[in-house]
Amino acid sequence: MKLSVFKENVSNLNELNFILPNGAFVDPHFHITEIGLIQKDFVDCGGTKREERLISFQLWHANDFEHRLSPQKLLNIIKTGENQLGLTDEEVEIEYQGTTIGKYALSFDGINFFLHNKQTACLAEDSCGIPTEKQKVRLSDLNSCKPGSGCC
Repeated sequence: MKLSVFKENVSNLNELNFILPNGAFVDPHFHITEIGLIQKDFVDCGGTKREERLISFQLWHANDFEHRLSPQKLLNIIKTGENQLGLTDEEVEIEYQGTTIGKYALSFDGINFFLHNKQTACLAEDSCGIPTEKQKVRLSDLNSCKPGSGCC
């Protein structure tokens, strides 16, 4: 989800709800402890130089049960990030602590934001020789030992 879409969705809400991939809600007293611009320059396994830019929000909760982040407060945090970091309309990624720090993509159903597990992938499948589909082999076509041939 692009930052512009995220901000538009937030601006229409009375409260913020994030739902984890397992269906559980992030505790309502979460904080956004940081907003950041992540730029990753890398070379894929096919030798192509690539660049990735993301806006990252770190969701965190503590024993502060008395506070709840309002949509307007979140929009103010985003505005500060835009002013101080020069944020543009990049994809938003959520960081959230599970058994390790998870990175999630977002979707929205009009009420709740849903965190979706991100996956690794080969970005150069066409140049590194990974077959698109596992080849099917008939065992009878293989040169293998046959019963009674003495090779087994």
